[in-house]
Amino acid sequence: MAGLYIHIPFCASRCIYCGFYSTTALQWRQRYVDAVCKEMELRAKKEEGRRESVETVYLGGGTPSQLTIDQLRQLSIYINNVYGAATREFTIEVNPDDVSTEYAVMLSQLGINRVSMGAQTFDDERLRFLHRRHTAAQVPLAVQRLRDAGIQNISVDLMYGFPDENLQDWEYDIDAALRLHVEHLSAYCLMIEEGTPLWRLKIKNEKIKMDEETERLMYERLIDKVTEAGYEHYEISNFAKPGFRSKHNSSYWQDIPYVGLGAAAHSYDGHTRSWNISDLQQYMEAIERGQLPSEQEVIDEDTHYNDRITVALRTCEGLDLSTLSHKYRTYCEREAQRYIALGLLTREGTRLTLTRQGLFVSDDIMSSLIYV
Repeated sequence: MAGLYIHIPFCASRCIYCGFYSTTALQWRQRYVDAVCKEMELRAKKEEGRRESVETVYLGGGTPSQLTIDQLRQLSIYINNVYGAATREFTIEVNPDDVSTEYAVMLSQLGINRVSMGAQTFDDERLRFLHRRHTAAQVPLAVQRLRDAGIQNISVDLMYGFPDENLQDWEYDIDAALRLHVEHLSAYCLMIEEGTPLWRLKIKNEKIKMDEETERLMYERLIDKVTEAGYEHYEISNFAKPGFRSKHNSSYWQDIPYVGLGAAAHSYDGHTRSWNISDLQQYMEAIERGQLPSEQEVIDEDTHYNDRITVALRTCEGLDLSTLSHKYRTYCEREAQRYIALGLLTREGTRLTLTRQGLFVSDDIMSSLIYV
């Protein structure tokens, strides 16, 4: 069963680090929602007889909580009408300051049963550095409002690797997140992507990025503290209480098809990968003309194998070698041997997984296992 992703590109303001496609042109929200709904209809017509049922829905961004309740209701109605979605998991990404008591109640009434909240840090100075709109105090308040509304599956995002941040600072953020008793935690090192305001800031100040050894220590501390608190470390950057893994994101790592709607959204059917144009106006105008503004590529065997390497090894289950053809299994087993000998990979039966030490050099290991 497929997952459905809808990209909501609207933000009240841009964060300094964000490399995702987004816009602050909030005046186009209704026209955009109308276009996304029409894209559902266009795709349904194009894929008549081949459309899979939807198991998970994910509203990402951008800041999906910048949509009004009426706009979210419109999307929900169309999802049910087009995909017949009896979803196990319906996630929306939110900013803490968008979660009023009324908004939380309405999310629950719309059938949204999972909320992913961008907390990032519980230090107000660092939030201002990131150009985040919320304050640290608004995070637990938003969590409580969601709980009171009946939403019992909440994820919180954290970020580490700030300029001048030390281990004690990072432990404070981890502890603050754990005190919320949320079901899921994601944590990412602050990345500097080309073209972002943070990238331009780094050009002027090389000290904006901390050293790799400190980042490694922070990641180790994260693993220790969060797993000791009872969370399962099921993917490189993700931790969940038992039974609360992100079903939608897990589909990406398990090679399950997904549909992406909206500007810049990607889709995958197991054989082809397609992506919509990353331009709000061009996207809406094309949809209004009855055209799908997307490009696609056919995924050949080498690309499919390489994709499996770079997603499956991110998970605690790792890569099942029995799913590979003889050609790629032989290649992968040969290339993996030196990492097994170094204690960076482990093999149990047909499963190849990263060890704890392997997590810290995962990019290098995956690059070596890619077929070239």
